[in-house]
Amino acid sequence: MQDRLAPAGFRYLVDKGTAYTNAHFEHVVTVTAAGHATLSTGGNTPQHGIAGNEWFDSATRQAVYNTEDKRYPQIGKTLETSKGRSPHYLTSSTFGDELVAASGGKSRVFSVSIKDRAAILLGGHLGKAYWYSKTTGKFVSSTYYHESYPEWVQRWNAGNPADQYRDANWDLLLKPETYTFIKQDDRWFEKSYGNLGRTFPHSLKNDDARAFYSTLRHTPMGDQLTLSFVKELVTMEKIGKNGHTDVLAVSFSVTDYIGHAFGPNSLEAEDNLLRLDRTLQELFHFIDQQIGLDKTLIVLTSDHGVCPAPELMAELGIAAERLDAAQIMNRVNAALQTKFNTDMKLALAFKKPGIYLDLDAINALGLDVSEVEQALAAEIMQIPGFSLALTKTDILTGRVPDTLVASRVESGFHPTRSGNVLVVQDPFWYLSSTPDGDTAMHGSPYNYDSHVPIMIAGPRIGHGKVDRRVAPRDVAPTISAYLGISPPSGAVGNPLPSVDPKP
Repeated sequence: MQDRLAPAGFRYLVDKGTAYTNAHFEHVVTVTAAGHATLSTGGNTPQHGIAGNEWFDSATRQAVYNTEDKRYPQIGKTLETSKGRSPHYLTSSTFGDELVAASGGKSRVFSVSIKDRAAILLGGHLGKAYWYSKTTGKFVSSTYYHESYPEWVQRWNAGNPADQYRDANWDLLLKPETYTFIKQDDRWFEKSYGNLGRTFPHSLKNDDARAFYSTLRHTPMGDQLTLSFVKELVTMEKIGKNGHTDVLAVSFSVTDYIGHAFGPNSLEAEDNLLRLDRTLQELFHFIDQQIGLDKTLIVLTSDHGVCPAPELMAELGIAAERLDAAQIMNRVNAALQTKFNTDMKLALAFKKPGIYLDLDAINALGLDVSEVEQALAAEIMQIPGFSLALTKTDILTGRVPDTLVASRVESGFHPTRSGNVLVVQDPFWYLSSTPDGDTAMHGSPYNYDSHVPIMIAGPRIGHGKVDRRVAPRDVAPTISAYLGISPPSGAVGNPLPSVDPKP
């Protein structure tokens, strides 16, 4: 693909900076929330507290979303009409928080993403976060950040910029013969999204406005809209022009949505990466004009990887299927009822990667929690498609196998938010709460989900390629060392080589 890249997108980072080609997340739950929390804090789940996109609260018997906070509704709405959001569950400071504190509040942090969790967890406790509303096509925030929107946000939203794509088609950027996956445009297992269909061109035309705004996230136009908002933010907030270092965190989320809808080995994913390259070039050019790239440190990475569709792997002769979480829960509950001679369901919920037990029922029956955990783990290991099941008791007492996968389970475990048994599926097997919800999924500890790029360019940054193993948890300590500030409170990573600290 390198011969098809623009001259100053990804190529700028490769030609002017350092590329770390062997970076892997070290936690089991390779999902958006945990990934962004690791990038901003330099810690894993035990340090930053984000046990997944969701976890289960056994006391309230309800799922907990990673950034939900009923105290802070969306600006201009009530909790009855919106979901409250804040970084309340983030238990570590971020590198942005540390910068704001070290500067006495003169430095600022702004974060933007189509996804609320990406923007909020990158923005930290002291930043200002904005995210896309899939129901209105506008960028929104919560009262944690502002009582009311800044005037420039109101003006930008009033222009309804998402509507410029209402009649757009997503077609190939380059000539068809230049694409690796040109013959894989119509695959029977692709689930697409909304009215997009499985083949190019993908039409965004939709008379239902809410359906259109939701579908936009699954096309490169979603990243273009994000960039438009970012440009307005940089201009109106005068980022980088107040004599102190500012942080701009942008999460271009379309790659994830397209990966889910069509799979990573798809023509859509290939075209999107080429378009993302052009989007980055446009952003870098804008930053150069507004601030100067010679005054800007750029760090590019990702919150997780993605697994190919299980149907594709099966066609290639590699064992892969879809696991049904509901069927698994029914099976383990039946097994536990038989073993402990009860008609009570002892397994309450599954939130990847954990199964949560009903502690009240276990106490009422006079059972030992660790014994029930062991029985549950043993039953999981009898189900085809699972390679590991670790109990909470085993993790807390240090009885964890000395393997890479087990260590990543341990790094993704939180003592109060994770389940009683953490499970890992076999490689390439699809595990989600909805088995047929997407074409492809992520969330495992395997290399296809843990492997991400890290590319850094800017003043005092060396030029070249580093192949030794590093981790995304090194990003926050690297930025902190570069700026000469304290690392985040939960950071356990190390500054990356080829990045000189502040003189």
